[in-house]
Amino acid sequence: MLDLANQPIRERYNHLLASISSERFLKMQGLGNEVPFFICPFKPEEFKEMDQLYRELVNTLRNDKGIRVLKINLYDLTVELLKERGVWDKILKTEKTITNLELKELLQGVLDPENHLVPAIKKKMDDQEFDVMFITGVGEVFPYIRSHTVLNNLQSTAKDKPTVMFFPGEYRHSLEDGASLDLFGRLHDDKYYRAFNIYHYQI
Repeated sequence: MLDLANQPIRERYNHLLASISSERFLKMQGLGNEVPFFICPFKPEEFKEMDQLYRELVNTLRNDKGIRVLKINLYDLTVELLKERGVWDKILKTEKTITNLELKELLQGVLDPENHLVPAIKKKMDDQEFDVMFITGVGEVFPYIRSHTVLNNLQSTAKDKPTVMFFPGEYRHSLEDGASLDLFGRLHDDKYYRAFNIYHYQI
């Protein structure tokens, strides 16, 4: 199988557009009763190119294909939640006076995926008509939010429409270790096996 993840950006874009705009993808066919989660991995150094690809993809899906995309940027959502809870300014003030570990523990408590983050995503899902959900900002919210915990907690909430997570790293599968989301290609401890690599998706 051709490894599309290592192909030029334009080839990846063409695959993503063809796959996501297909009736089979939008109707979540052929998933074998698995949750409709897809990972779009990319090299961290390709961030700017992937950001352009993402914007072009959203615009083309909307304007040329009539496909509505719900865009969830985890970093933007994090800031939104912190401001809503009245702790944003406090965190900015205390960030320089506490250790990284203390900051991480503080943010993890305020942004717990099960109790805070996923309910906020669900509210956006309820407030907007959409055909597919895109999740970005994964690298920006590390380490206080981990991608596999977001997906684990979204499983019961985001099962009626396909979700694509744009992931700066690798989505590995092996018989020995199962599947894992390797953020930045270095962190190998995020076990998650229920998503599909969108570059392996066949229309």
